[in-house]
Amino acid sequence: MVLWIFGYGSLIWKAGFHYEDRIVGYIKGYRRVFYQGSTDHRGTPENPGRTVTLLPQEGAKCWGTAYRVCGPDAEQKLVLSYLDLREKEYDVRESVDFFTVESTKPAISNVLVYIGSPNRINNKYYLGPAPLFDMASQIATAIGPAGPNYEYLFRLEEALLKIGHADEEIIELANEVRKFSMIPKGILTRRGEAAG
Repeated sequence: MVLWIFGYGSLIWKAGFHYEDRIVGYIKGYRRVFYQGSTDHRGTPENPGRTVTLLPQEGAKCWGTAYRVCGPDAEQKLVLSYLDLREKEYDVRESVDFFTVESTKPAISNVLVYIGSPNRINNKYYLGPAPLFDMASQIATAIGPAGPNYEYLFRLEEALLKIGHADEEIIELANEVRKFSMIPKGILTRRGEAAG
């Protein structure tokens, strides 16, 4: 049996588990948004950070990476246990079709993806939309056990550039966050040059 996992946020640059293959591609019908709260990685319960989740949107494509995990069932269960803990603030495990640049039909079916739904009963961490300045201010100031929230945003921006699929909404948010004075100089800009 083979397990496929789709990463559209931090999984793009840091899988955290052993995998046999990594493929760049996209899923259809979803848009990446910074609407999910993070109280255990990039923020705290008192000052939650913002991380990405997926919202259904007709005609949308969300680029990321698919990871193939092979091996015995026990190994796959270990990966799922790890992801269930890492993604514990996300309330939905969805099975999706994965496409590549070369494919018009799904390149891989039944790819697992973790989603933080807007259902506030099931997902108490969902923050939802906010004005650009408010989201940027929250991201610029939130810090959690995994580090500053802005680092997550900048790494995502850089990871998407590296796989050849920049996300204009991510770039716009990152540029807004860079305007805050508490962001250290030397943080990467869109082109990988030192900021400021």
